[in-house]
Amino acid sequence: MKPIVELDRVERRFNGVHALKGLSLTLAPGEVLGLLGHNGAGKSTMMKLVLGVLAPTAGRVTVLGADPRGTGARSLRLQLGYLPENVSFYDNLSGREVIRYFSRLKRVPLREADQLLERVGLGHAANRRVRTYSKGMRQRLGLAQALLGEPRLLLLDEPTVGLDPMAVRDVYGMIDALRGKGTSVILCSHVLPGVERHIDRVAILCEGRLLASGTIDGLREQAGLPLRIHARGAGLNGTVRTRLNGHGVDIQADGDGSIRLIAPPTEKLHVLRALLEEPDLSDVTVEAPTLDSLYAYFDECGRTGGERHA
Repeated sequence: MKPIVELDRVERRFNGVHALKGLSLTLAPGEVLGLLGHNGAGKSTMMKLVLGVLAPTAGRVTVLGADPRGTGARSLRLQLGYLPENVSFYDNLSGREVIRYFSRLKRVPLREADQLLERVGLGHAANRRVRTYSKGMRQRLGLAQALLGEPRLLLLDEPTVGLDPMAVRDVYGMIDALRGKGTSVILCSHVLPGVERHIDRVAILCEGRLLASGTIDGLREQAGLPLRIHARGAGLNGTVRTRLNGHGVDIQADGDGSIRLIAPPTEKLHVLRALLEEPDLSDVTVEAPTLDSLYAYFDECGRTGGERHA
């Protein structure tokens, strides 16, 4: 199966600034890729290359099997959806007029445009001028225009900025539904909590280079960050310390009848067996490294010149 997006050793320079350095990355059909990196890491540049707004200085970019700046670029863009980080619309138009304007550009029936306003929670404000919209409402309107035409590839740059928790849930629900229909998604976000269960793979950029790429479980294995295990029960502190002595496990008492164990991932089963042997054990919770901690680990490796995994 051919990838939806393929970047092969892509370079991009801006007046001496090396924004991307030998970036190679693919996106499969129906895959959601979380694109992470600090400001200036190259995320927006990569998106603009995929959209065909920029041309690579070196290397090759292929989208849906074609050059995004080639002779078929117009037709190709009709199959793409894009939500920029900072959305901007004509303030004197209503939300309905804005979405219908974009629907004509994308050759989408006006009926679908009106349905999308309802879908993103703007049906009640469809006839209000955009200048009266809050930041969150403008973000919803931007999402609606990105979803026009059920795109095969959707690029979302900070899609949850300015949204309340319920709206964030709705956005990720839409992403899940699109993935189920085969749409591929590239999602940039600095708000990592809550993202990981909605993405299939992660790519981490730093200073234009790809530091790490893989599933979250794969990155956990590469990073080798410790597990955090919380256990509750009477008398755990002393006996568990004895059983786990010499296994590199740090045990801390919480003072409320529970203990916290920080353990190497290779010792997970040994720790659980030791806890399950305790007759007074009442509860165990295992916390794997979060996406936040994985990003911090690989980003630090990139900034300090440490070991990189790609």
